[in-house]
Amino acid sequence: MSKTYDPTPPRTVAFIGLGVMGYPMAGHLARAGHRVTVYNRSAAKAAAWVAEHGGQSAPTPAAAAAGAEFVFACVGNDDDLRAVTTGDDGAFAGMAPGAVFVDHTTASAEVARELHGVAAARGLHFVDAPVSGGQAGAVNGVLTVMCGGDEAPFEAMKPVALAFSRAVTRIGASGAGQLAKMVNQVAIAGLVQGLAEAIAFGQHAGLDMPLVLDVIGKGAAQSWQLDNRGRTMVEGKFDFGFAVDWMRKDLGLVLDEARRNGARVPVTALVDQFYADIQQQGGRRWDTSSLIKRLG
Repeated sequence: MSKTYDPTPPRTVAFIGLGVMGYPMAGHLARAGHRVTVYNRSAAKAAAWVAEHGGQSAPTPAAAAAGAEFVFACVGNDDDLRAVTTGDDGAFAGMAPGAVFVDHTTASAEVARELHGVAAARGLHFVDAPVSGGQAGAVNGVLTVMCGGDEAPFEAMKPVALAFSRAVTRIGASGAGQLAKMVNQVAIAGLVQGLAEAIAFGQHAGLDMPLVLDVIGKGAAQSWQLDNRGRTMVEGKFDFGFAVDWMRKDLGLVLDEARRNGARVPVTALVDQFYADIQQQGGRRWDTSSLIKRLG
């Protein structure tokens, strides 16, 4: 897919974390004309990115962030995020006052608020900005970004982040972006389990399931999951998309937050355990639609 980039003045940016999401996201920033310095824990991945997209790599997050107006990051979890932001080699140590750190990791609302405070004490800005749209959304530059943080830094970073997104929205104060991503994952978890049960039921009933999915996809059962994962679930293909290990991490964040805020999420807790079953079957890296494998 070729993406058209909105004209925005070239900015000096850094990108920390070149995994399946970060690598293409940083690539869109480069193609949009921004001056990009990258950092990755594995230097070989950073070197490959520079060979493909230009720009430069740096040996530490602090070095990558030096001189950057915006520092984007997409790493694994809360601990990874603290590791690339704090300490002598962390991005905050290299950022100039007024610079904006934009965190695309799916992490806890707690760590977002914590790092927002640490950044503020240094004269920096921190925006929590988890994304939805998966690897395909990152590759095609059409992610949905849910943000928490102060309004001025959000507005400053938004036109830059649109290089890899189709929607960048401020939900509220620090942590609100992470909470919105949790809402997103709760909605997906229950929906995928329902779709898995529907397809397994139809298969046991001897129906032509590709035809059935075409029919019900034109009615009230239509969803992104049905349109994009229904047929592949029928075919038993789970080698793409969002891995079960990652979904369990995300649902763990949801369940922790629900214990704190008193929300009742019984279906989410159940589906989390179903994903644990898939892990036991060897499906840690299968796509989340692999829930159907439990149903025979």
